[in-house]
Amino acid sequence: MVISGKDAGKKGKVIDVILKKGRVVVEKANLIKRHTKPSQSMPQGGIVSKEAPMASSNVMLYCQECKSVTRVSVKVTENGKVRICKHCGVNLPDKH
Repeated sequence: MVISGKDAGKKGKVIDVILKKGRVVVEKANLIKRHTKPSQSMPQGGIVSKEAPMASSNVMLYCQECKSVTRVSVKVTENGKVRICKHCGVNLPDKH
């Protein structure tokens, strides 16, 4: 969920993470318009909307159980690491 900026409050999946720049691309957030020339793959050309990277500090994880943004706690169990919601204590689904 986007917590600040022009798209604050929008929910979407993280499509891409750019670690070196500290940025993320979120589905249906931070849309920009690109003017494209006609090409073989797109013969008509025109204006195309696409997601642009935003600072990772503008994004937080959304918990489905408590219906709010939350920070994540990591607990090590016999099965491996488990992500836990700081607010309600529920196991969060895997990253993928």
